[in-house]
Amino acid sequence: MAVRKLKPVTPGQRHKIAGTFDDITASKPEKSLLRPLKRSGGRNHTGKMTVRHRGGGHKRRYRIIDFLRNKDEMLATVKTIEYDPNRSARIALLVYLDGEKRYIVAPAGLEVGQKIQSGKGVAPDIGNSLFLSEIPLGTVIHNIELKPNGGGILARSAGSYAQITSRDGKYAIIKLPSGESRMVLVTCRATIGSVSNSDHFLQRSGKAGRSRWLGRRPRVRGE
Repeated sequence: MAVRKLKPVTPGQRHKIAGTFDDITASKPEKSLLRPLKRSGGRNHTGKMTVRHRGGGHKRRYRIIDFLRNKDEMLATVKTIEYDPNRSARIALLVYLDGEKRYIVAPAGLEVGQKIQSGKGVAPDIGNSLFLSEIPLGTVIHNIELKPNGGGILARSAGSYAQITSRDGKYAIIKLPSGESRMVLVTCRATIGSVSNSDHFLQRSGKAGRSRWLGRRPRVRGE
């Protein structure tokens, strides 16, 4: 994905840098994988505001993402690459041979029609999910589990990735996007490749109103 700078025909567009969305292939999400998303407005169960600068924003529905990737030894075809309002990365809709549909966080380079797989003995190709014990050293990975069958937690935002540097017994040493190295059990899974939409950090809203659309209220610095 690339970004584009708009002509300054209005004050809000003068400094705006937006995404091109040229990697997206579908405009409507899969209905069976949607659920309601309730917002708290920064308030706890008693109604007291515990987080400031939250509230408003466009109504959203949550896309159910498969962070586990536990449907082993069955090929899946990438049907669409879609926009997700709840995360910075793109998501991909997979259709398995038995007809089941699942969303995953789309890695960079994943294309519609591509076949991907997860499980033991799978080739370390982009989009495939493997155990850390089977991933070659130096491979770029994302959606990494911290405990077996716990679901991917690390390296899920746009453009992020980690790298397996070495193995020590039952642990794999992983260099995280922050630069920190962490020991993770080799029985945990990770997905090959880096997360899509790597140019997300280049975007600029251009006006305060666009932050309000995202549910962010003004932050006043005070005196």
